[in-house]
Amino acid sequence: MFVIAADVISKSIVVAKMAGHPNIRLLGGLLTITLTRNGGAAFSIGTSMTIVFTAIAVGVIVYILRAARNLRSIGWAVALGLLLGGATGNLIDRIFRAPAPFQGHVVDWIELPHWPVFNLADSSICCAGALVVLLALQGIRLDGTKSVPSDNPGPQATAAESRAAESRAAESRAAESRAAGDER
Repeated sequence: MFVIAADVISKSIVVAKMAGHPNIRLLGGLLTITLTRNGGAAFSIGTSMTIVFTAIAVGVIVYILRAARNLRSIGWAVALGLLLGGATGNLIDRIFRAPAPFQGHVVDWIELPHWPVFNLADSSICCAGALVVLLALQGIRLDGTKSVPSDNPGPQATAAESRAAESRAAESRAAESRAAGDER
């Protein structure tokens, strides 16, 4: 909810205060507040496909809400929360902003040197993407378990392998016991 609220409020302020005004340069030009409207996806790709991006955003949101029931990992909860907030923030623009319902243009307002203009929802989506990559590289699943390569079962050996190891250990103890009895 924080990402959605921050995105909606920041866009509302920028639209109310920046329309018809020049850009605001901050930090010696490192950050510029500028009002742009983007009918496409990231970096203004596919500007004629706004309705498609709206449908994709709805699909992402539905998937996240369904997957949330199985979450047992704090990292995945944060990643999917950031993704959900970002997708919802931009979807709100696509549904309610001009030029038409479900074809609205997303308000972008944060400009960095040599980088396309973006918004807080976009930032949230990018942070979620980076976190998903880190979680995947660590082998952490949605349920919080860690995946194990098939050639190295490690500490998460299968139940059959555990039973086999216990059986071998019991046989070894029995053989040692018999050997100790023979020596007496």
